[in-house]
Amino acid sequence: MKKSFHCVAAMLVCAGLLSSCAKKSSEVKKVDITFAGTEAATTGQSRMMQAVADRLNATGRFNATVQVAGALSGDTDALVTQAKLGISLVVPSDPGRLASQFNLPDLNILMAPYILTDSAALKKLPETALFKEWQAALEKEGIVYITNMYNGFRCFYTTVPVKHVSDLSGLRIRGFGNAIGNNLAKYLGFANIGISWGEVFPGIQSKTLDGCEVQVATADGSRLYEVTKNLAMTKHYMLQSAFVCSSAFYNSLSPEDREIFTKTMRDAAVEYGAIIESEESSFYDNMRKNGVTITDVDIGEFQKAIEPLYTNNDLGFSAGLKERLFSELGIN
Repeated sequence: MKKSFHCVAAMLVCAGLLSSCAKKSSEVKKVDITFAGTEAATTGQSRMMQAVADRLNATGRFNATVQVAGALSGDTDALVTQAKLGISLVVPSDPGRLASQFNLPDLNILMAPYILTDSAALKKLPETALFKEWQAALEKEGIVYITNMYNGFRCFYTTVPVKHVSDLSGLRIRGFGNAIGNNLAKYLGFANIGISWGEVFPGIQSKTLDGCEVQVATADGSRLYEVTKNLAMTKHYMLQSAFVCSSAFYNSLSPEDREIFTKTMRDAAVEYGAIIESEESSFYDNMRKNGVTITDVDIGEFQKAIEPLYTNNDLGFSAGLKERLFSELGIN
């Protein structure tokens, strides 16, 4: 009887140990990651990040959170620096910012004035040899370049009408405070004021600024129609959200998690780029409804004004860079 009792007790202990081990093995430690951006929660960029976080969390392998509208920082470069230092962040920067921040002049080609004019090209971009070279260069800096997403064409929103290049002469315009922004201003003749986006509305309201150049979704979300009544459809460059994350974070992922993370990001970038593009007409309609005069300028005039930027190679591109990019993207 005693022997039988001890056998049963031993079996119960073993069963308990096996159950405990099975439970522990089934508990997968989730990967913590935060998506951090400066745009409002309603913009396509912020909605894309929320969608990615939701999809990653649905796998049961990630614990992804989203902090937008400058909740962690209103300075994109500062967020990228935090990722560089190893913090588990995914940050939407843009090619021009990354080019300046990490001294990669060729990366400026993606947002240089009047170079890329079709958002469809971005779907192919991550598979090009050029993109992979830029990835390798950035990874040496502690940053992984994941993908690019269409985020709207930039145009001029001003307090005075702009129909020709000469109309921009002497205007104080908020633009990118990098090589792309400074050279755009140089050849179009305006003074480029590289302040944070949050300072734009009050700057125009107080007349310290004459306007800004920005994509329509952000212009609408910031209610620029209250302080600027003129929109010149120059479409001088195609804004892209260039998503990056910490190399330390990315390399800590298991091969399976890395594949899930990368594919989810790239698929969502294509999906939300198309959504952003489809929503633009309604934003332009809202501009008109709020008293903004939209002028369809002669884009050829603005392209001609920009030509010296390329003949002088002010952005310091490698020889044949544009031709190589177009070839790899399949652009004629």
